[in-house]
Amino acid sequence: MSADSASTADTPRARLRRRLYAVAAVIALLGLADGIYLTVEHVTGRTAECVASSGCQEVLSSKYAAVGPLPLAAIGAFAYFTVFGTTLLAAFGYPKCGSFFAFVITLMFATTLCLLYIMAFVLHAFCDYCLFSAAVTTVLTLIAITNAFLRDRTRTIR
Repeated sequence: MSADSASTADTPRARLRRRLYAVAAVIALLGLADGIYLTVEHVTGRTAECVASSGCQEVLSSKYAAVGPLPLAAIGAFAYFTVFGTTLLAAFGYPKCGSFFAFVITLMFATTLCLLYIMAFVLHAFCDYCLFSAAVTTVLTLIAITNAFLRDRTRTIR
């Protein structure tokens, strides 16, 4: 590590970015728990009980709840685990992991928008757990956007 990179690695912006990555890691664990719960419910044949809405049965038993034999919740759990790992590594100073987090969360957010569209306009039903996952993904997206704005834009030309 050169003297230039050592001095910029400990700037207030860099410290804030590392803290935001740590917060993102904790938030990703919430999404991971949601995804694991829904995967277990799907695999065991049980239906998750909704608390705030009545559409869980319609959403979770629809053809959109799985990709072939694989529950969509399992893919979500894997994505949240990936986000957890990359944000944790980014919090410890691995900058490429921060870029990978931004890439993965972009894919997750696009998928979330598609799934929200399906719930609202195709199924006409909403699932509490799916909406929770959408909220978690949205918060992670906002963290990725914030970190992009906090990135150090100065480059040393050699």
